[in-house]
Amino acid sequence: MTDALPEGKGLAKSAGALAGLRVIDLTRVLGGPYCTMVLADHGAEVIKLEPPQGDEVRDWGPPFNEAGDASYFIGINRNKRSMGLDLSKPEGRQVLLRLLEGADVLVENFKPGSMERWGLGYEAVLAERFPRLVHCRVSGFGGDGPLGGFPGYDAVLQAMVGLMSINGTLDSGPTRLGNPIVDIATGLFSTIAILMALQERERSGKGQYCDMTLHDCGMALLHPHAANYFLSGIRPKPTGNPHPNLAPYSKSRTATCEIFVAAGNDPAFRKFCDFLGFPRLAKDARFATNGARVVNRDALAAILDERFAGEDGHELCQRMLAAGLPAGPVMHVDEAMAAPHTAHREMVTELGEFRGLGTPIKLSRTPGGTRAAPPRFNEHGEAVLAEGGFSAEEIKALRASGVLVEARRK
Repeated sequence: MTDALPEGKGLAKSAGALAGLRVIDLTRVLGGPYCTMVLADHGAEVIKLEPPQGDEVRDWGPPFNEAGDASYFIGINRNKRSMGLDLSKPEGRQVLLRLLEGADVLVENFKPGSMERWGLGYEAVLAERFPRLVHCRVSGFGGDGPLGGFPGYDAVLQAMVGLMSINGTLDSGPTRLGNPIVDIATGLFSTIAILMALQERERSGKGQYCDMTLHDCGMALLHPHAANYFLSGIRPKPTGNPHPNLAPYSKSRTATCEIFVAAGNDPAFRKFCDFLGFPRLAKDARFATNGARVVNRDALAAILDERFAGEDGHELCQRMLAAGLPAGPVMHVDEAMAAPHTAHREMVTELGEFRGLGTPIKLSRTPGGTRAAPPRFNEHGEAVLAEGGFSAEEIKALRASGVLVEARRK
């Protein structure tokens, strides 16, 4: 007899591709927690060791849930277990070392040098004591170099690596992307790095250190603008909605909503023109090739805006998609969450009172998903210690000394 599956949406239907993997998570804010959530979604056991004050994004609201945790925390910490641990105390660091004895991965985003000052550096201590451990550090700039050791925040890195300079328009000037793209990308790249290191460990039997920075991961997002610069030597400029290398690839207004249309090559543009009833447009010298269309994008946009002005944008996009032409309505977040295809792809997950974005990684045999709501602070502290071999007396002593932190210290 099997246990009944919980009711909800986007729930895990298998143990997951990473079942059996044990991750000690010392990260806070976004980049590191995003990484460990991806691992947890697919079966890894993630133990989130929070500092005495807790992960500060528990306070990054409103909105807050009934437990007082902010949406920012809730959105990136499902499927994890939480334990409050004071690593500033030697006893806390000993607890960490004992927990690492059964771990495969350590992820942390302390300021470079912090782990070393605590006697927990990878090269000096962890690699020798735990030779199979994969240690991933997420930092702003790394531990050395002209900016080594400096703190990093998403928007600051967006500014420094050039992302802001190519976002917005010539009138607006450099503009921050609306979501923390550098933090999220760093979380994803860190996940890739960890999985690569684990794959290599299968051959060598050895772990390794993953040095992941917001700086590097932010720069890695600069395609095609960096490629354009390397080839032309011309500084990229913000183009707003239009693509710097393709046309049409932009937004237009219809009678009911704004839409975004794209044509990735010349045959697609000819098909696009036929659909719109403009077959001669594809033969116009100004628009016959993508290079010509990019040069004459403003003239093309004016023609398309006039053509779309009387259309129902939602209905038009459905017809275009059915004809094999990429197009979609510009939707608000609430509209995207309520869209039928969002539900079909289980991209909104629900478990009890918890609602969040589902995992985009869809595996056929070992599908991941939601198993547990984001944890309250230290919700699993005693259980984690007991499973780690700590006796009841040891746990009582850790609690009494404040090494095991039961309530957040403000």
